[in-house]
Amino acid sequence: MEMKEIESAIEAILFASGEPIHVDRICLALDMDRPTVEKLLQKLMDYYAYERRGIRLLRIEDSWQLCSAPDHADAIRKAFEVRKSAKLSQPALEVLTIIAYYQPTTRAYVDQIRGVDSAYTIGLLLDRKLIEECGRLQVPGRPHLYRTTSNFLRAFHLTSLNDLPEMPDLGGEGQMRLNEDGEIVDFAGSAPETAAQPEEPENLAEG
Repeated sequence: MEMKEIESAIEAILFASGEPIHVDRICLALDMDRPTVEKLLQKLMDYYAYERRGIRLLRIEDSWQLCSAPDHADAIRKAFEVRKSAKLSQPALEVLTIIAYYQPTTRAYVDQIRGVDSAYTIGLLLDRKLIEECGRLQVPGRPHLYRTTSNFLRAFHLTSLNDLPEMPDLGGEGQMRLNEDGEIVDFAGSAPETAAQPEEPENLAEG
């Protein structure tokens, strides 16, 4: 096939998938080597962005996905009468940050750092598919281990976990969290308590 035809085939595969598709699956479908396919995917990504097209191509680790351009979010929302996604509350961002930087980790470790019981917030993050269970720690009780998902990378505009901001040295004066733009934000905190206190149920604020 000619390069234009190959690019067209890649677009068709990405569009038909509707979700992140691993680059190896594209290579298998086109019977092409990975470096060539990745070069063409990067070319398409750059083209959509440079030409300010209504779609964008996202890379999420070794997978790729077509999505709508964020500039047109309001128009898309009006067209489909889609409500704006609920923003994460500060407790949810705190828990998500701890899991992102210390994964895989347990709820007990999250509780120790925050000084409160994080069960409710972890449940919310599981429902939002920003974190997932990834096995059990081999200690008495075998607590669940948690890690972030590809939805987390997409939500915070990260290609991989290597793109996470470097963790700042806060000198024990506080803790940190990620905001909705994937930037580290300091917040006042106290030393973890020996026993975690119950966490107040939270509501996700509507943006």
